[in-house]
Amino acid sequence: MSISVLTMDLRGPLFYRPKEELDPFAYDPASGEALFCFGLNPSQYRCFEPGDPYLSPLIFKGEAAAPPSGGAGEDWFQLPRGTYLFAQAREILARDQWIDMAIEVQQEGLWQRLQPGPRLYLRYLREDGRGVTQVWRPFTGS
Repeated sequence: MSISVLTMDLRGPLFYRPKEELDPFAYDPASGEALFCFGLNPSQYRCFEPGDPYLSPLIFKGEAAAPPSGGAGEDWFQLPRGTYLFAQAREILARDQWIDMAIEVQQEGLWQRLQPGPRLYLRYLREDGRGVTQVWRPFTGS
């Protein structure tokens, strides 16, 4: 898969409410926008050719929602504001495909001498009536 890896400056956080029945490996686009946050294997998240296991346990899964007017509650999660390596496919990708995309994002970040962080955010949404898969990786400079 050939993708374009971009640098994304997210100016404000995106909020998500936990939803246990969501499955990052069998996502149904009719479910609406969703975010999954994974830890990455400490020995693999800065390797140019990562091996298995790449993903560590799932940290969060939830659906997009506007936070209550008083701010997000304790059970809410956010894709924090910040700078990310970012890629998307204008389709809902299968598990192996989005992991390949995540590895490509990691490789591009390392090639640019960035320091990808140990978390991976997987976001599904609809744009122009189509399902979209996005991968977000926070990073620090070289």
